[in-house]
Amino acid sequence: MCGICGTAGFVRRDLLEQMTDLMTHRGPDDRGVFISRDGMFGLGNRRLSIIDLSSAGHMPMSNEDGSIWISYNGEIYNFPSLRSELQGFGHQFRSHTDSEVLLHGYEQWGIDLLKRLNGMFALALLDTRERPGRLLLARDRFGIKPLYYTRIGDRLVFASEIKSMLVLPEVRREIDLDSLHRYLAFLWVPGPETMFKHISKLPPAHYMQWRDGQFSIRPYWDLRFEPETAIDERELAGRLRHILARSVERQMISDVPLGVFLSGGLDSSTIAALAARASSEPLNTYTIAYRSQDSDLEQSDEDAAAAREVSRHLHSNHHEIVVAPDVAGLLPQIVWHLDEPVADAAAISTFLICSAAGSQIKVLLSGQGGDEIFAGYRLYTMARLSNILHRLPKALRNGPATSVLDFIPRIKDCIPGVRPGLVLASHRYLSKLLASAELEKKERFVFGRSYYTDAQQIDLYTQDARSSLASSVAGDRHFAYFNDVQYAGFLNQMLYVDVKTFLPELNLTYSDKLSSAASVEVRVPLLDNEIVDFMARVPEELKVRGFRTKYLMRKSVQDLLPPRVLQRRKAGFGAPIRAWIRRDLREFVEDLLSSKNIQQRGYFDPQRVRRLVADDREGRADNSYRIWALLTLEVWHRTFMDTFKPEQSAFQNYETSGANTANR
Repeated sequence: MCGICGTAGFVRRDLLEQMTDLMTHRGPDDRGVFISRDGMFGLGNRRLSIIDLSSAGHMPMSNEDGSIWISYNGEIYNFPSLRSELQGFGHQFRSHTDSEVLLHGYEQWGIDLLKRLNGMFALALLDTRERPGRLLLARDRFGIKPLYYTRIGDRLVFASEIKSMLVLPEVRREIDLDSLHRYLAFLWVPGPETMFKHISKLPPAHYMQWRDGQFSIRPYWDLRFEPETAIDERELAGRLRHILARSVERQMISDVPLGVFLSGGLDSSTIAALAARASSEPLNTYTIAYRSQDSDLEQSDEDAAAAREVSRHLHSNHHEIVVAPDVAGLLPQIVWHLDEPVADAAAISTFLICSAAGSQIKVLLSGQGGDEIFAGYRLYTMARLSNILHRLPKALRNGPATSVLDFIPRIKDCIPGVRPGLVLASHRYLSKLLASAELEKKERFVFGRSYYTDAQQIDLYTQDARSSLASSVAGDRHFAYFNDVQYAGFLNQMLYVDVKTFLPELNLTYSDKLSSAASVEVRVPLLDNEIVDFMARVPEELKVRGFRTKYLMRKSVQDLLPPRVLQRRKAGFGAPIRAWIRRDLREFVEDLLSSKNIQQRGYFDPQRVRRLVADDREGRADNSYRIWALLTLEVWHRTFMDTFKPEQSAFQNYETSGANTANR
């Protein structure tokens, strides 16, 4: 893991160094800056040493004659085989790093190198063999590693983190209202736009070339579904098992201590089981748990209990990290590291567990990506239920269902021991299912990913904001991706859209940013090229069988894990956000979402926001995530829009966080 940054068309050493040092958390082990002789290019790098800890891994790194330079963030898991292949062509190496393999690979294959890489990466490669020089920026298939850029006239600025770019006075800090509209709907901003009007994300599986003020962006890979026919289910499960094992073993390569992020779910438990088999020493596993008083409104401690069961099964060195965070002090730090507002409390859990684990290890294996590749989200089965409801007469559909919905909130008062969070979740799920039945199937999917109906969202805005957003469609990026895979079955279409939106813009974003904040590298073995390519050829009926998600995956690892873990229902990785909103953050909400503050921003109607908060507190609706999104947006606005002073503490206006942790 590293932080990269740079400029093309101009260089100012003082700003380049400031850009580099603002990402020290991404790479506390080493620092480097390179400026081309003609003063047209600058590269910066902060390094977290994972492979080849010697000074030979220093970046920016050059080839033998200094004509090609690279600043790179990530890990290439097939670099040993690429290195051997390049040595066969006569290339000689000075280090054991994957960075040097990229340099020689570019010399040998040019841009086609990108198609050969199996790993996570964001890279900047400067080629000065011809005048003027050429800058290549590229990002891995799924956007595991971030890369942002902005144009200033015919010049270019890029970095792993947006805050690094904001040190340049020419980079304007202006909010993009269309992105605000999408953020409100989904709690994150679909790419390639960001919440900053003049800053964009390089899309996953794309590369950019800049030369003499001209630049182009092109894809080098795309996910294509070509299901095989006449196949044996047992044979497929066996093949998948071997591929999973190879992927985990590949991604365990490291010259520093490594552990597994064990949530107790199917994905992380599978990785832990395969890693334990591949390791000669007991595996270190890490789980986060919140106090019982924090989780009484949420899911119970099922995740921690399941993780303990898996740990006992694998005989791992298990670390259960019990936290009692100062959320009001912690949220500004989270927002600072995310750069953009991302309103998922799982970001806090990621930061806390990486911070605690970081004292012992530098690398964590995570199960992220499994739901998008193996079809694990409830939304995929919800689509099937919606199809059934869609065919029913409206009167038949709405009559009995409305009565059931009215009764559900009272269950927690009628049945002792029932978790309010489970009741709220069931009510929210069934309400959404019923409402989505009115829509066509693509609209149902986008609605399932959103937190408002169109009418509810528009109703929240001020009149001026409504006018500005009159033609804005929150799900426009989703619908565009649906159009790209019209040839595929609808389940694969949904998987494709999630791979292009939900996976990179939410899950992988907070995973990278908050692990980097703790100087820990998180790897995602389930996004290995071999696994993804294999699952793209698996028929849809083996991904979801009836209403059973991850069917083939469960079958492939059924002898690895305890039966209870194999059969567990999908549980989202998160945090006790409802308890925080209603208790710990009560004053925080009153302050940041006061009518005065809301009115000054000019985006939302203060009365609508107050009603949103009141309905949540009085139990008329579960608006916790909507409130969390508004809180996150306000903190982001204060941090990046009102003032931005990188030479000062990013949290100077807030209390310092206090995450009390303890290992069991």
